[in-house]
Order: sequence, then C-alpha cells, then structure tokens
Amino acid sequence: MTRPDRLVLLVVYPGIQMLDAVGPAEVFALATVGLRGRGYRLLVASPDGESVRSDSGLRLEVDAGLSDVDEPVDTLIVAGGFGFDAATTPGLLDAVGSLARRARRVCSVCSGAFLLAAAGLLAGRSATTHWLVCGELARRYPEITVEPDRIFVRDGDVYTSAGVTAGIDLALALVEADHGTEVARNVARGLVVFLQRPGGQSQFSARLDHGVAADSPLRPVLDAITADPAADHSVPRLAERAHMSERHLGRLFGEQTGTTPARFVERVRVEAARDLLERSALPVEGVSQRSGFRSDETMRRAFLRVLGVAPSDYRDRFQSAHPSPEVR
Repeated sequence: MTRPDRLVLLVVYPGIQMLDAVGPAEVFALATVGLRGRGYRLLVASPDGESVRSDSGLRLEVDAGLSDVDEPVDTLIVAGGFGFDAATTPGLLDAVGSLARRARRVCSVCSGAFLLAAAGLLAGRSATTHWLVCGELARRYPEITVEPDRIFVRDGDVYTSAGVTAGIDLALALVEADHGTEVARNVARGLVVFLQRPGGQSQFSARLDHGVAADSPLRPVLDAITADPAADHSVPRLAERAHMSERHLGRLFGEQTGTTPARFVERVRVEAARDLLERSALPVEGVSQRSGFRSDETMRRAFLRVLGVAPSDYRDRFQSAHPSPEVR
C-alpha cells in the first residue's frame, strides 16, 4: 500500500523573501522525486488566497487562502521577509495559530519567527531567526530564549531557522528525520549544497561526502570535528569521545565514511583553512594555527594532497575583495 503524502503547508504573504519559500519547497520536491512520489505534497497559502509579491519584486502564485485549508497538516512552514511586520495582522495570526494546532510540526524561516512569536507559538521556547533581527526578536518577546548563533533550533515540535539559505538546512533536517540520511544526502547533492549544517556550526562539505545516519555513534564525533577543527582530534581522543576502542573506531570510519579518522580530520581542517583564506586577512601562519595544523608546512602538504594547490596560491585565486582583518 502506498504511504500517504505528508502535506507541507507553506505560509506566504506580501513582502516575503522568495528564497525563504522556494528553498524549502525545492528540498521537499526533490525528496518526493527520490521517493517516487511518496514523500511530500506542497500547498502554498496566503492570507487571502491571492498571489503575493516578494521583497525582490518577483510574484508567487498560491494554491489557497489560509482559511480554506481544512485537511490535516504534517509540516507548517512560515516564510520570512521584510514584509513580516505588515503581515502581522489578527487574521493571519489566528489562521497560523489554528493551523499550528493541527500540524505535526511547526516551522519558520528567517523572520517568519516573528509571526510564530506573535501567534504565541514560541513563548517559553528557544528559537532563532536572521542574525540581523535576533536582538529585535529578543526585545519584543523576552519570554523567548533567542539563540543568535544557531542555523536552526528545534524546541519540541517547533522549529525555527536563521536567515535565507538556512531554510534549506532546516528542510534537509526534516527530510532526514522523516526518510533517513541517504534520502537527505541525495537531495543535498541535487541542490549542490551541504547535507546539513547542524545547529550553530558550519558543516563542511566533507560531511556531504561522508554523511552518516543521525543515530550512528560516529555522528557526534563528526559534529565535534567540524565544530572545532583545531581541537585535539587524534585517534585516541576521538575513540575516547565515541566510547569505543581505536580499532573499532577505525573500522566504523571505514564502513560508514569510506575513509580513515585522520583523513577525515585533514579534510575538515583543509576546508576550515579555505574559509579563512577566502574571507580573512590572517597571515598563512595564523590560518594554519586556527585550522588545527601543526605547522605551515603540514597545511601546505595537506592542501596539495586534497586540493592540488598551495594555500598561498589558493588565497590569490579566491580571497574576497574585502577580507576581514580579524576572524574570531
């Protein structure tokens, strides 16, 4: 028997940021293709059932008005955008609150968190939003624990994400929870994005290449490596963190990531160094220390092995036109 689709209801309004809506929609659509139509059914709804113009001027057609949605909702997602203040009307808030009570989980992207907050759905919870307006969210709603450094936050059945592309990270996390890591990884590959940036940490592309299941004993180890590449990630320390022998750790890495612990750490450190070389004015010596390499020469050899180019040459090609003089 074919499993019923999960209805994803996307709430939009005039002044949304288009990517807040389209990004998650593409994730669920690609997941459904990969699941041969058994994944998700997307319904886009506006307060009055009319199409909406985004803050970029692009217009988005909708399927229904919020009051017309009378079927069970699996996932309710409220998009963000510059128009969120104007959209905060009693009618919209009542509709969002009513739909939230019928949904399995409730989500916001970017400043959509303000609408969830105004509807009373974030009181007593932890949440996040675009870093530019985290302070404003905390000021308006002191009952919310605002976490400005997080990519997305889950508190019970309520999810909030940071700005713009973070909605894609959140949607990938939801797909992974529903259908497993392999489905989510295939969607990420199709969109040419990272599998998922966990919480407040950047997830380097090594995780896209070597993703493991959320319940794998290696997942906390990989998260720790990507969260702080410069920390002690020797095999004995990783084994201790995973509560297993070094031999068993090496075997799991081979089975689940296709590489060794040392090579994985090296790859993550190279990608951390790439980020610093691109966006900071730190000298190469500082980059190697921040990225966890023992010396400039160690970093140079790793770059040549992984990227086929020396760190200095990489910086010459890819450094931002306005690098930050200091990166915390």
